Amino acid sequence: MNATVSRIGRDHGDVDVAVIGGGINGAGIARDAAGRGLKVLLCEKDDFAEGTSSRSGKLIHGGLRYLEYYEFRLVREALIEREVLLASAPHIIWPMRFVLPHSPEQRPAWLVRTGLFLYDHLGGRKQLPPSRAVDLAHEPEGAPLREEFRRGVEYSDCWVDDARLVILNLVDAARKGATILPRTRAVSARRENGAWHLEMRAANGELQIVRARALVNAAGPWVQDVVQGVAGLNSAHHVRLVKGSHLVVPKFWSGSQAYLLQNTDRRVIFVNPYESDLALIGTTDIVHNGRAEDVAVDDGEVDYLLAVLDRYFRAAPGKGDIVHAFSGVRPLYDDNADNPSAVTRDYVFEVHGAADQPPLLSIFGGKITTFRRLAEQALERLAPWFPQLAPAWTAGACLPGGDLGGPFEQFLIDLARDYQGLPRELVAHYARLYGSSARDLLGTARSPNDLGRHFGGTFYERELFYLREREWAVTAADVLDRRTKHGLHLTRSEREAFELQF
Repeated sequence: MNATVSRIGRDHGDVDVAVIGGGINGAGIARDAAGRGLKVLLCEKDDFAEGTSSRSGKLIHGGLRYLEYYEFRLVREALIEREVLLASAPHIIWPMRFVLPHSPEQRPAWLVRTGLFLYDHLGGRKQLPPSRAVDLAHEPEGAPLREEFRRGVEYSDCWVDDARLVILNLVDAARKGATILPRTRAVSARRENGAWHLEMRAANGELQIVRARALVNAAGPWVQDVVQGVAGLNSAHHVRLVKGSHLVVPKFWSGSQAYLLQNTDRRVIFVNPYESDLALIGTTDIVHNGRAEDVAVDDGEVDYLLAVLDRYFRAAPGKGDIVHAFSGVRPLYDDNADNPSAVTRDYVFEVHGAADQPPLLSIFGGKITTFRRLAEQALERLAPWFPQLAPAWTAGACLPGGDLGGPFEQFLIDLARDYQGLPRELVAHYARLYGSSARDLLGTARSPNDLGRHFGGTFYERELFYLREREWAVTAADVLDRRTKHGLHLTRSEREAFELQF
């Protein structure tokens, strides 16, 4: 054995497509490609969804405000995808109604009504109710608002557990034969004998290799690092990193509705119900010039978001109410817009490679709502190199756990009936995170004692084992902050006790 081969910890052999990046776009592409019969490998330098895809506003939405920037194609595509995704994963995606109080200083009523008319009709809405006027002076949605906000409108979008959306795509890709490698960094890639020779470094230092007929760069904020630093190529496109920060506070209003608030700078802020008893507030839009890894919420952003709340709500939360805050960078395609809020949320593909060369497909931009369609288009761009590629298939397919056999509410009733010995809150937790796969997790459990050690809240040892065995969870943060949101509900001492075992 020669020296080059002897230093390789693992050779994954030959694949059709190697995907770099385990965020939502990489996960969606891996799933789509594996389902079309391609042999797929995906590597991610950290945990899945750790960089951007777990730090979103957690919405599947058309992007109402993008209409102001004439992004009609993007909004239409997103609205169509909203319906597709809602049908594919009703356990982690569900409808939410948004109340938009009228603030004439920002936008006249006719403009809002026109925008909502387009929003209701651009995407062929079928499952969600249309927008409507709301009398905030008399209807319950207006109760928490200051008295000067007496009129408003209400419209529909969808909530999503963003990190679980990534995981479920990867689980489905693995079921269809894909090799999934967390904490495995792409080190170098070179064309060799008609294929990409990709070297990767695992967290334990082990060097791994794979040979791929095509390479997909879905590295998000690090897309240019992969083009230049890994593949040694030059790109004609760029990403602009825009920081978005969110606050989590105790929920401070009654009802299931969310609020969309217009600020004096014409930006909009979402105030959404979160984890039943919390509220998620965001987001900011600030150009980030540093490393994506170093993004963090700053005091100015906290003040900005709280000031918007105070303008609209009678009893707005303050700094002392913040229980959690997070920040992420959006790797937006750089279209040279001056205002970060105006930078397009659309996506662009760049293909390196002639017809007789193995291609490198890089993705610039995108948003979580359009990931499935982005994946379809990525495979379309690679089709010339795979003439036997099977047709697109994901539009009518459920994600793992999404085959509920009917409305989520009925599924929850049936699951609670089958597991009568478990508290309703616990059954609801499993139903929401795992859908029909909850039965695989629970098995023959008949009481909480059957679920092993109790870590606090609704978190038991059996779920931990499931996440380790089925969903690549390695660290406490993988479990508490991304695969689940148990971290928001454990006490500090409970979290510290749990972290000690990692």
